[in-house]
Amino acid sequence: MRLGGSIMKPYNSPKEWLALVKEYGYSAVSFPVNSDAPKQVRQDYLQCCKDNDLVIGEVGIWKNVLSRDENERKAAMEYSYRQLELAEEVGANCCVNIAGSVGTLWDGYDPAQGTRAYYDQVVEIARQIIDKVQPERTAFSLEPMPWMCPESPEEYLQLIRDIDRKAFKAHLDYCNMINGLDRYRGASKFIQHCFELLKEHIVSIHAKDVLLRDGELPIVIEEIQPGEGSIDLALVCAEAEKLGADIPVFVEHLPDHASYLAAAATMRAAAKKAGVHCK
Repeated sequence: MRLGGSIMKPYNSPKEWLALVKEYGYSAVSFPVNSDAPKQVRQDYLQCCKDNDLVIGEVGIWKNVLSRDENERKAAMEYSYRQLELAEEVGANCCVNIAGSVGTLWDGYDPAQGTRAYYDQVVEIARQIIDKVQPERTAFSLEPMPWMCPESPEEYLQLIRDIDRKAFKAHLDYCNMINGLDRYRGASKFIQHCFELLKEHIVSIHAKDVLLRDGELPIVIEEIQPGEGSIDLALVCAEAEKLGADIPVFVEHLPDHASYLAAAATMRAAAKKAGVHCK
């Protein structure tokens, strides 16, 4: 497997960025500049990745294509096209977003997100983005979320079938789907189920940890520093490795540089425990 994660310190050149990548020990990366960067800058970072055997696992979008605000929604769609074009340009494993919220918070909950109408919107927008760009070297993906499509591996598989585009692939974030006590209690079986159901479609993985906060009512399942929660990270590494030695596994959502250094060390130890070579 290929370990990757966020870069928390600033950088102003491929050389500075690469030094940070090496400090973390990453061999997979999110592409470090977006589609608004000048072409030469994009090409310089791409060449840096090629020269240093770095897999470009993701190009992020992180905009609300279902916003209630028409201008925001249109801008999000245009940015989605440009970011998918960038992912195609650099040969990233995927260009990833969340499905989008029809509520007031761009990544938040709204009751309408459990309806068929919402699901159909997600399908249509994914098709629109893919058909506009027509990528051949990359894929468009949606990160699962606890309260928006896809909320389960079954829904993700159905989404893949309904979108019906070769360029739509799965971005697996198992922690975001641990949104209830049953999945928390049976997390290892749930993770294995996610990998088994989606294995032929997975192009990138987020490896995170969660913890049930004791005494918090009615229930609080919180994302936490890898190694400090209840997830069997060695199992995650073992399942990821089954997909191929170059599958990118990313740590994310940590507060600072030191936390990412610790998370990277934790994931390397988990990989060793699983008998997995962590590049």
